[in-house]
Amino acid sequence: MFSNIGVPGLILILIVALVIFGPNKLPEIGRAFGKSIREFKKATEGITDDIKSELKEDIKEVKQDQITLKK
Repeated sequence: MFSNIGVPGLILILIVALVIFGPNKLPEIGRAFGKSIREFKKATEGITDDIKSELKEDIKEVKQDQITLKK
């Protein structure tokens, strides 16, 4: 998404944001954006950890089933 913007486009966006929000509000907006990105990463990590643990449990069950079938 951001790979097509380039340096001049990024500078233009920052100037427009500075004009719209002002120099006092810009750091607050940046902090809020950073916090929301961190929370999103934590949530996705939690979901992937849950999926990985479920898969490990399923694999253990399948291996146990294979052992019981061989007997």
